[in-house]
Amino acid sequence: MRLPSSKHFPTEGDGKKMDQPPPFRNPFVHVLKFTPLEKAKIGLMTVTLFPIRLLIAAFMMLLAWPFAFLASVGRSETTVEPQCLWRRLVDIILRVIMRLMWFAGGFHWITVKGQRALPTEAPIITLAPHSSYFDAIPVTMTMSSIVMKAESKDIPVWGTLIKYIRPVFVSRSDQNSRKKTVEEIKRRAHYGGDWPQVMIFPEGTCTNRSCLITFKPGAFIPGVPVQPVVIRYPNKLDTITWTWQGPGAFKILWLTLCQLHNEFVIEFLPIYTPSEEEKRNPALFAVNVRRVMAKALGVPITDYSFEDCQLAMAEGQLRLPVDTCLLEFAKLVRRLGLKPQNTEKVLQEYGNRARKLEGQKLALEDFAHFLDVPVSDMLRDMFALFDEHDDNSMDIREYVIALSVVCRPSKTLETMKLAFKMFEAEEDSAITESELAVVLKTALGVTHLNVSRLFTAIDVDDTGKITFDKFRGFVEENPDFADDYLHTGSVGPRSGPCQEHHTQTNPSTINLQGTANSKTANGICPDFSPKDHDSLVDALIKKHN
Repeated sequence: MRLPSSKHFPTEGDGKKMDQPPPFRNPFVHVLKFTPLEKAKIGLMTVTLFPIRLLIAAFMMLLAWPFAFLASVGRSETTVEPQCLWRRLVDIILRVIMRLMWFAGGFHWITVKGQRALPTEAPIITLAPHSSYFDAIPVTMTMSSIVMKAESKDIPVWGTLIKYIRPVFVSRSDQNSRKKTVEEIKRRAHYGGDWPQVMIFPEGTCTNRSCLITFKPGAFIPGVPVQPVVIRYPNKLDTITWTWQGPGAFKILWLTLCQLHNEFVIEFLPIYTPSEEEKRNPALFAVNVRRVMAKALGVPITDYSFEDCQLAMAEGQLRLPVDTCLLEFAKLVRRLGLKPQNTEKVLQEYGNRARKLEGQKLALEDFAHFLDVPVSDMLRDMFALFDEHDDNSMDIREYVIALSVVCRPSKTLETMKLAFKMFEAEEDSAITESELAVVLKTALGVTHLNVSRLFTAIDVDDTGKITFDKFRGFVEENPDFADDYLHTGSVGPRSGPCQEHHTQTNPSTINLQGTANSKTANGICPDFSPKDHDSLVDALIKKHN
């Protein structure tokens, strides 16, 4: 499985080609490196400035609480009333208190470019890139409503402050919550500007601001004018970013409060009014707004999304290496609408059909017929992932394996069982070393893979074949078999996905602490996934929050 150099760049929601290739830097990783002088400064600030700033910030939040409480008493959550004089006064007081809190945190001055639109002109504000909880600065500046989980309103002090800005609450316990959230955003957007503007981070997760990832359509479904807003943190040392891999929440807070000054720039872009076509197609609307914001920021766009993070973070015996093609494959699966609703049933059906073909190579037209989709540029790109020998043919079994990994990334043994079923011989239900290499190569999404040590370790009787039962038994005894027996020849954390030609090992493949990093992590860069279950849960909760 490989990404050919002559691939078609996938089309976006409007059918246009991507005007920029995927970014060279992994957007979900943030690495902080300090010089000895910077470490000395942080050490000094930790015992001097940090505790003072932390106490002031906490005091300001406590000071804001009674004002937010009074302004929220007796206020309806479903209707909006005209603000009387004293509520407007409270609003001004809260803005001042919040500004003092940010000032105490080192954000001494905030650069504002452009002009904020009125709610009647643009009822929705789309803000990007989203990289940290410090992105709350625009919320406190504008007192716009945001989308928040319903549990937040029960948090002491914080919950009262949140309720003051009249957020749209999302309930995890309600299966219809997503639909209700969209309906509430639509209702407010079409209310004629009486409700506060709704501020939405359309990326849906935090990145390192190196690019703009896929925008979720929620902000664009109402089909009303939106005001794109871009934010920047032009600091020499980036202590702001809080993403999938990198410093944790408290470390980010500590390091940021230890800086003498933190810069923040917010730019209000011109209102984007959707065309009739964009109103009918929220995905197209989202794509075009993202393109405008990326141009203003001067950063590339990429079709990687929150779902790709979930794929890379999934726990399983096989951990995706640096140069995996599966993220590219997953993106194409989404764009072509090939992700099945009934995963288990469809995969078993595909497996049975693929087994009957007995390794027969398929051309592009045959591949399209197998999937019951028309031939398109995106399908050609997917076909090229499996056309390793450039002979215009592919093994459909490899597609089924890749789809299984994408649809159920944490169920490694289920994928391997399906693969064995497609490759095994009828007489002994076993596969050869070369067939195991094809299976694991596809499951990892890599071009080259040496499985000789693994195959020899499983085939203790030296029969030249192994069954699924033998493989499963070996995996149960050796849960870290992929780390111990497989080598993919990864090229480093900043390589693009699925590189066909490997280069000399990048020094960045070495652990940041200076020790060799022997385990390739489950993602598109080393150490992408947490080392234990608790940190995985924390990471997932962080992003869902």
